[in-house]
Amino acid sequence: MNLVESTTSVNTLRFHFENTIPRVVKQSRPMSQLLSDTTRNRQIGIALVTATTLMFAVLDTSAKYLIQTLPVLQVVWLRFVFHTLLMTAIFMPSMGRRLFVVSNPKLQLIRGVMLASMTGLNFFALQYLQLAETGAVQFSVPVLIALFSAWLLHEKLDAKRWLAICLGFVGVLVIIRPGTNGFHPAIFLCILNALLYAAFNLMTRRLASSDHPLVTQLASASVPSLLLAPFAIWNWQSPDSWQTWLILVMAGLCGGLGHTASALAHRYASAAVLGPFLYQQIIYLVLGGWLVFGQVPDSAVVLGAIIVVMSGLYLLWREMRAQQRTV
Repeated sequence: MNLVESTTSVNTLRFHFENTIPRVVKQSRPMSQLLSDTTRNRQIGIALVTATTLMFAVLDTSAKYLIQTLPVLQVVWLRFVFHTLLMTAIFMPSMGRRLFVVSNPKLQLIRGVMLASMTGLNFFALQYLQLAETGAVQFSVPVLIALFSAWLLHEKLDAKRWLAICLGFVGVLVIIRPGTNGFHPAIFLCILNALLYAAFNLMTRRLASSDHPLVTQLASASVPSLLLAPFAIWNWQSPDSWQTWLILVMAGLCGGLGHTASALAHRYASAAVLGPFLYQQIIYLVLGGWLVFGQVPDSAVVLGAIIVVMSGLYLLWREMRAQQRTV
């Protein structure tokens, strides 16, 4: 899974999100898990999100390797099973029963279903696409959020933001290359994944104000573990070596720790602060594709990724300026 915390118009979108989802959170502790905005807290948040990008890159690289010999649904299921088992084993000694106390069960259930869907879409796409291709499309999420804010929330965007949105979609078109030999239909799975991830990011921030990050990560892994179990067991294929089992465990560990680090990062810093540092993930994905699979992204993927990243960074910068003016 790729991580792009969508920050364009995040305040407006968060207001809309919080007022359209049933409020199950106790009003007496709406922001109990969020920390004050200080320089030290920002630095901790940036360090955590850097670790997140690295772990998610390892997760995607491991998944692409595993789906060459195992059914995709089985890999997705085992990724969440090991995620659940490892998170429980690591954190239950220190947290005890608190690890299983959920304040917002409805949102946790929705988030778990979304995470299972996104992971499945990503893993299916990785059967046919390079790591750099799937990662580059994910970086269009800030652009999608800006577009949604204008379309759904009727937010007024100036000419420069509309230009950044248009350039972002041009970058995506450069990556997917419709009508050419480089085009593969699996790219649409990445686009659908990006759409889901935009909402998923907002939900992660919403839950950070009610549930402990470790509770959120365990709940999000437990839901796919239960929902996908019948399908994975029905299509079960035993891994052929201990190395395969080791990679499965590593995928679960990286997924669990990556999501935990992401949730913790958003306790220490805002999405606008963290956003620019998430783009380093494309570097790790390119390295993984080259070192493990001997794949090097072509010029179209590189050019498209640069356009998408630059448009996203511009939108993030504009959002940060808007937030500073409101303080």
